[in-house]
Order: sequence, then C-alpha cells, then structure tokens
Amino acid sequence: MNAPLPPDAASRAERQREAVAALSAVLPAHALLWQSEDTIPYECDGLTAYRERPLVVALPETEAQVAEALKACHALKLPVVARGAGTGLSGGALPNPMGVTLSLAKFNKILNVDRAARTATVQAGVRNLAISEAAAPYGLYYAPDPSSQIACTIGGNVAENAGGVHCLKYGLTLHNVLRVRGLTVQGEPVSFGSEALDVPGLDLLPLVVGSEGMLAVTLEVTVKVVPKPLLARCIMASFDDIRRAGDAVAAIIAAGIIPAGLEMMDKPMAAAVEDYVHAGYDLNAVAILLCESDGTPEEVAEEIDRMLDVLSGAGATRLEVSKDEAQRLKFWSGRKNAFPASGRISPDYMCMDSTIPRKRLADILQAIAGMEQKYGLRCVNVFHAGDGNLHPLILFDGNDPDQLHRCELFGADILETSVALGGTVTGEHGVGVEKLGSMCVQFSPEEREQFFAVKRAFDPGEGLNPGKVIPTLHRCAESGKMHVKGGLLPFPELERF
Repeated sequence: MNAPLPPDAASRAERQREAVAALSAVLPAHALLWQSEDTIPYECDGLTAYRERPLVVALPETEAQVAEALKACHALKLPVVARGAGTGLSGGALPNPMGVTLSLAKFNKILNVDRAARTATVQAGVRNLAISEAAAPYGLYYAPDPSSQIACTIGGNVAENAGGVHCLKYGLTLHNVLRVRGLTVQGEPVSFGSEALDVPGLDLLPLVVGSEGMLAVTLEVTVKVVPKPLLARCIMASFDDIRRAGDAVAAIIAAGIIPAGLEMMDKPMAAAVEDYVHAGYDLNAVAILLCESDGTPEEVAEEIDRMLDVLSGAGATRLEVSKDEAQRLKFWSGRKNAFPASGRISPDYMCMDSTIPRKRLADILQAIAGMEQKYGLRCVNVFHAGDGNLHPLILFDGNDPDQLHRCELFGADILETSVALGGTVTGEHGVGVEKLGSMCVQFSPEEREQFFAVKRAFDPGEGLNPGKVIPTLHRCAESGKMHVKGGLLPFPELERF
C-alpha cells in the first residue's frame, strides 16, 4: 500500500486533477502538459535562481481556446501566469505552484505590415526580431531591440516595457506600441490604445504596458515600424577613469546630442565579452562607451564629429569610429552578447536592473565595487548609460546556498543604493518576484495600496500573476525594511538576513 500523501501534496494533486479535467473540456489533449517531466521546462524564466512547477501548462492555439481556458480557471479560482519565451529576468513568469501557466508560444503569426501607416500587427508570441525581418522588404524595422530580441516575444516586451541599446533615441516598448488587444481574467475581450492618433475615454495603454501580466492576457499588439536609417556609425571611446566616463555621458546629453545608442561597460565586462566575440574592445580601458549616430550621411558625419569633440574634452584616452557596417556590428555584438559572455565565466549570474540619474553613474559603480568586497562576490557591469539604466551582473554559484544568499543581499543593496541616489528599483526588466522587497523601499504603504486598487479594478480576484510586483505589508516586514517619509525604517527583530 502506498503511504498517504502529505496534506499539501494531496491538496496539490487534487487541484491538479480539477485543473486537468476543466481544461481538457476546452483544449485539445496535445495542448495540455501536467506530467512532471513535461512541466520542468516551464519552472522558471531567465531568473533561474527561483523555480516552481505549475499544476498544468496550457498551450492554446486560438483566441477562443484562450478565452475558454481563462473562464475555466476563473471558475475554479486557479491562478494564471501568462508566459511568452521565458527570457524575462525578474521572475515575472515564475509559475504559481497551485496554478496554470498559460503559454502563448503558438500565437506566433505576423498578421499585417502596413507600409503606408508604418505599423505592424502581430500576435503576442511573435519574436521581437521577427517584426523587423517582416518589415525589412519595405525599408522599415521595429526599433526597440533588447539583447534577447532573437528570442523574446512582443507580448513579453509589452509586459515588461522592454527597451534595448537604441532606446535612448527611439524609446521603450511603450513609445512604440499603438494598440494592445487581449482578454481579461474572466476571458472577456479588452483593448487598449488605438491605431488612430487618440482613443476615446481614458488612455489606459500606458497602464497595461509594463503591467507584467497582472491586468490582462495580451494576444495581439500593433506596433510602429520606422524607416531604416541610411547610415549608422559607432564610436568606441575608452576611459581610464569611471567618473570621467560617467561625466562624458552627461556631457553628450548636455550638448543637445541624442545618440541612437549610448552604452557603457566596465573593464571586467569588456574582458569577458572580448574573450567571447572578439569585438575589438580596448582591454586597457577602465570603462568603454559605445556611442552611435544614425540618419542621413550628412547628419551622421556632423553628429559623429560633435560627439568626438565632447568625448575628447571629457578625457577619453582612445577614440575609434567604425569604418564600415561590419565593424559597427562587431562593436555592438559585444554589447549584445554581454549576458552569454558572463555565463562563460561564472556558473550563474543574477542580472540586476535599476535606473539612476545619469550624473550619478560613477557613484553607483564605485558603490558596487565596495559591495563586491562586502559580499565576497564579483560583479560585471553593462548598462544603457544614456538612460541611466543599470545592468550589474552578480556572479555566483547557485549550487552554494550561501552564495545565493549573498547574491540576493548584493542585489537588494544595489537597488536600495539606486533609490538613495535618486533613481528607481526598476528599469526594463520589471519587478516580478526578484524586487518585491526593494519595492518596499521606494513606495509607501499608501502608494502600494493604490497599485493594488488598480489591479483589483481589472482582476478583482487577483487571479492573474498573483504574488508578483506589488509587495504586501507582510512581505515588506519580512524583508526587514519599510518605507517611511524621509527614509527607511529598519525592523531588526524581523531581519531575515
């Protein structure tokens, strides 16, 4: 006779049977996964430090199937976590262990590219890069280009308000999306924005972009596509001092120049990348800036000259301008491959994401250097310098619980320091589960309650991606710190560290 299951396992097994029975009535058999070996690939997103198994993974193929699946889950009060390609870095697609993961991988059709209107309408599971590939015959492309663009989906980009190396000039996802269409938690159709200049009623598009799957399930997105520039050239600028490099970023913006891209890497990151892709980086530099100009040949020539003057005046020790398109792409290949390059030098890494005022870049980098000593872990840095959006990659070994613990402390310290420097705990990766404690630092209980009120307006039962993004009072107490006017209030008796 088999031993009885523990109550929690028995409860999970019963809920799984209910979920499978309900979803089997509305989805074909091949669209449901619930065996342990089948759900393992869905147990985490790009934040691999935290893992959960969903009760069921649903892979619907039509909008009608999604609607019926949502209705079935809503009737059973089963949490639903929508998932795209799983490239997110904050645990936004971490499964709910007592819920359903709703994969939109099969929603991968490009529905229309309108050359005259310069728009593309695509399903949520379409890869970011595939939009540009579809628009290329018309001389158009989709500007936001996160480093994961070869794999990440537009639905996920909408959820996180993703950016990329060219977001300084062309904007984040929010600035390039016209309309989002999807379903509520009850399976009812909902639409945000319009292909027209304005939309009747409240402008809710900025609310759903960046909402991390908490308000609705995105099925279809209409984006702007823009003309490909006639020419692009990139400057690689080397600096022997972090502060001079940070000041150079501020100087470029102060000069009235908005580069197509303005990225920064510190010396350890440049070394890791150069060993991986051989991009031609200066390995003697303490920091490297990549500054790109695009447009007509005349515009590019003039802007490149202006940036060279600013960079030279800011103390650059070496300036190299891409000679041709191949070299330009080589420069950017290094930046685009920063994450996989980090994976070659460490068993695991945790990529943080915060934003600070551009003038404080040197301050945060110096603070992170001190944190490396404090927590006994290495950190390599790459970020969208023009926006002040940081991406420190903390290197650790996930097989060592103590290293993971120190990595979590290190990451929280970076986020709190970013807030202290006048920034935010988020940039383009979202909050997910990774930054719940840090949200307590930036937002007061009253502000967090307003966030909950918005969620409840769309999702009264909090069935979509629950437990993410907005920390409860209890969660903030557990994290050991809470927001108070004028600073942080420590709770040492609750300190879990």
